[in-house]
Amino acid sequence: MRYLSVIGLILGALAQPVTAELRVGTALVDVTPIHMPVLVNGGMLSRTVDTIKTPIYARAIVLDDGQQRVGIVVVDTCMMPRDLLDDAKQLASQRTSIQPDRMMIAATHTHTAPSSMACLGTEADPTYVPYLREKLAEALALAEANLQPARAGWAVTNAAEYTAVRRWIRRPDRIVEDPFGNPTVRANMHAGRNWDDVIGESGPEDPDLSLIAFQSPDGRPLAVLANFSMHYFGDQAISADYFGLFCDHFASRCGQPADDEQPPLVVAMSHGCSGDIWRRDYKNAEPSRVESLTIQQYAEELADLAFEAYETIDYLADADLAMAEVRLPMKYRVPDKQRLQWAERIVQEMGDRPPKDTTEVYAREQIYLHRWQATEVVVQALRIGDMGIATTPTETYALTGLRIKLQSPLPKTMVLDLTNGGDGYIPPPEQHLLGGYNTWAARSAGLEYQAEPKIGEAALGLLEQVSGRSRRVFRQSLGVASQAILQAEPLAYWRLDEFAGPRAVDSSGNHRDAIYEPGVVFFLEGPRSDLIGTGGETNRAAHFAGGRLEARLADLGDTYSVSLWFWNGMPVDARETAGWMFSRGRHHGMGPLGDHLGVGGTASEPGRLVWLHVDQANADTTLVGRTEIERWTWNHLAFVRDQQQVRVYLNGDPRPEIEAELPAGFPSDLDRLFFGGRSDHQDNWEGRLDEVAVFSRAVTLEEIATWSGASVGDRTSR
Repeated sequence: MRYLSVIGLILGALAQPVTAELRVGTALVDVTPIHMPVLVNGGMLSRTVDTIKTPIYARAIVLDDGQQRVGIVVVDTCMMPRDLLDDAKQLASQRTSIQPDRMMIAATHTHTAPSSMACLGTEADPTYVPYLREKLAEALALAEANLQPARAGWAVTNAAEYTAVRRWIRRPDRIVEDPFGNPTVRANMHAGRNWDDVIGESGPEDPDLSLIAFQSPDGRPLAVLANFSMHYFGDQAISADYFGLFCDHFASRCGQPADDEQPPLVVAMSHGCSGDIWRRDYKNAEPSRVESLTIQQYAEELADLAFEAYETIDYLADADLAMAEVRLPMKYRVPDKQRLQWAERIVQEMGDRPPKDTTEVYAREQIYLHRWQATEVVVQALRIGDMGIATTPTETYALTGLRIKLQSPLPKTMVLDLTNGGDGYIPPPEQHLLGGYNTWAARSAGLEYQAEPKIGEAALGLLEQVSGRSRRVFRQSLGVASQAILQAEPLAYWRLDEFAGPRAVDSSGNHRDAIYEPGVVFFLEGPRSDLIGTGGETNRAAHFAGGRLEARLADLGDTYSVSLWFWNGMPVDARETAGWMFSRGRHHGMGPLGDHLGVGGTASEPGRLVWLHVDQANADTTLVGRTEIERWTWNHLAFVRDQQQVRVYLNGDPRPEIEAELPAGFPSDLDRLFFGGRSDHQDNWEGRLDEVAVFSRAVTLEEIATWSGASVGDRTSR
């Protein structure tokens, strides 16, 4: 044990920042193809182009603190395979003093660049790949040759207007087929175009536009590494897409004249976690102002926003470096025997020709996955002073990037996507159940179901290693309403702010955690961030898409209350009940003495609260509220059962939506509560819930007003 303690002290000392003189070198290397036509990937089927709209570049930044030397390259390409990058790193290491595991090479993910990686229906361009390999090594060598003293700084700004979630959850009665002929698609990219088909977004967006900037001691700009989560804009090939235009405009804003005696100012826009992100915000019925912008206007506005943040940067001259890498073995999701036979039959009929449709593309992909079985992925972390960079080699969802940032031991962290490899989409495990393009097994999305948590955990572990600190524990802040709920001493209080399931943490201190069933996604935007949290933090909620939250409260009797926020995503004319959000009853059944609360559909008054009670004789009593509730809006709900007296309140209005005398006498073993669905799974909730609190007493109108944000002195009717 003493030896382990000594080793721990040594490692901790090594990870501590030391006084260092930072040096930075830059290079801008043109990687535009010189032989045309060229294959371009990023689409389902193969295509070639023979025109160039904008040049494409490898933008290199080399850092040195006297102890370590690190190379970063951001390349205008869709994605690059690990074997190509390993070869390029090995070649660069022969020309520089940078070790291969201290090189970080990232793709911007433009869909209008030469194909350097075979994917879906497109092969890698055989002429371009060796050319790119040489240029990557050249960029690192040139940047190293340009090392000079530098200072480093950080900025971040909110660019939510320029990004949005593109993956939406479909209604349970609007599921469509995947390329294998199975009805599995409950979520897919761009499904939000038709509001009648969907219930809401499948995940959060990341609005952060982050910058790490470097300048000379006399203030001359040297390099800027930007990072933003927006998939791509879409342009004509060959083109760097908005990534390159952003870099050009930002550099022009810096106002540095060309100087042959000085290395070039390098601005590099890297791809943030954007697997489920694009620029079209489907929450709006009509295109927003940003959506009407041209690609040039979009890039320039984004660069202008970044430049405003850039001008606020404070620079440090003694930022030291620490970098670590891990290579994770990873299995592919290989086809079962039936799917493999299906694929082999189709591929045999194709012969040597390329795929001509989606079915043929995915049939061929199954052959590749079956042949390969497993792979290796590269994850890295880099610390520059107190600034952190984590990488994933995949098309990573925004949720994963947010989780890494919010738990990082460093206060300033960006996450680079598609770095050191092109290993495809890694949906969080719960997203696989919803299906869709991002989950269909192929080289573009073939890693094992647990790839996302494994890669995310590896990134956090590496950030801990390079910082010498433990990761942060994410907890939502406590605003007026959440503090008031805790002061009211609930039996259980589930804030539903988890990054993942299956456990919903009880914030009451009573340790009554609840369990999420499959069919729930996480970290969506919740209600009233100003009321529930503090300091501008976005309140978070869970989105229910067929699954429920189950809890057992053994000490719940005939008098109890529930407070929660709800957001209904289901059209109220789509089924008999739009959705049940609360249920007290027997698992899988509708036995006597059950309480059930939801939003009505065609069987009652559509869009109004509905209360269902089953008495000892199995007779149903259905009660309907007064107010029609608008779809896709947050509302506060509180209900009080005081023995036989039941009252249901909406948005703090003191007049009950529902009021009735109903039988009580709940048996002691009727201790299961379900949120997001009914006890018998009928018409489960399709939408979000948040801030769920259960009390073993009748709460007061004053308490309800505080939790909902209503004014006790101004309770006007709606």
